[in-house]
Amino acid sequence: MSNEFLGRGWKFPIQVDPATGKIRMSEYEEDIYESIRIILGTTRGERVMRPDFGCEVAEFAFGPTDDTTLALLEGNVREAIRIWEPRVDEVEVTATPDREMLGKVHVRIQYTVRTTNNLFNQVYPFYLFEGTH
Repeated sequence: MSNEFLGRGWKFPIQVDPATGKIRMSEYEEDIYESIRIILGTTRGERVMRPDFGCEVAEFAFGPTDDTTLALLEGNVREAIRIWEPRVDEVEVTATPDREMLGKVHVRIQYTVRTTNNLFNQVYPFYLFEGTH
């Protein structure tokens, strides 16, 4: 397989190249990284034409920061990536509370890109209690 399987898409957030006036594009692993952020940032039902797209992380807002909630959050993120990002394998998700900011959870996502077998990880900050310090 080649890098064509990894794809190309609009850069996220959407940007216009001032030199060409065209929408900037992301490719390969960068496109996968951005795709995962889009999946996690989209609540199911938000897209009218694809209501099952996205992840239910918003349902955990204002919930307790206990082991049960963290395990459910991890499972939800893992399942959403499994369903919506076919270019990755071996997805591992760990959610850990921030030690300095009450209500903030770091969701660490580790995955392997199928075509290159390269390992990547990213951290998604999630706030259980929005606006708390």
